[in-house]
Amino acid sequence: MRSAVWLDPPAREAVHRLKYSGWWRVAEAMAETMRRALPIPVGTMLVAIPLGATRQRSRGYNQSAVLAESLGRLLDVPVARDALCRRRETTTQTALTPEERRANLAGAFVANGIPPRRPMLVDDVFTTGATLAEAAGALLAAGAGTVSGITFARAARPLADAAAGPTHEQTNLSWRRA
Repeated sequence: MRSAVWLDPPAREAVHRLKYSGWWRVAEAMAETMRRALPIPVGTMLVAIPLGATRQRSRGYNQSAVLAESLGRLLDVPVARDALCRRRETTTQTALTPEERRANLAGAFVANGIPPRRPMLVDDVFTTGATLAEAAGALLAAGAGTVSGITFARAARPLADAAAGPTHEQTNLSWRRA
């Protein structure tokens, strides 16, 4: 699991515009930043985290799918559009504790048919990892060989974990306004 940038104020603004303001074209700049975050192994297929139907209707699109499509074009990597489905609606994660997030997402995803051998999950923000872990579990249960993931931004860890310091990929990349 890698993230391109920390969820600092400029990155948070980009994510909020993508998710809540209909600025789907900002995904191209976000994907450009994500492209530098990791090498893509041969045989990888990108898999967006699916939204629930209600949330997708209200937004008009799935921000993770827009990111996956943009990243796929930049890297010339295929996107497995229907590899993962959301089995049920979940409540918004924004105000939930890590334990509540895991409970909220338990059983929320299911692989649709045989998954890609090397799926790479794509999402906008890594907060606690609950979404990506649940999605990865669904793909692994259906037969995926290995599952990796990339997000545009990573939320800062709680202060208790901060003493360990940031990982290498998080220290080398930053989101800046153009």
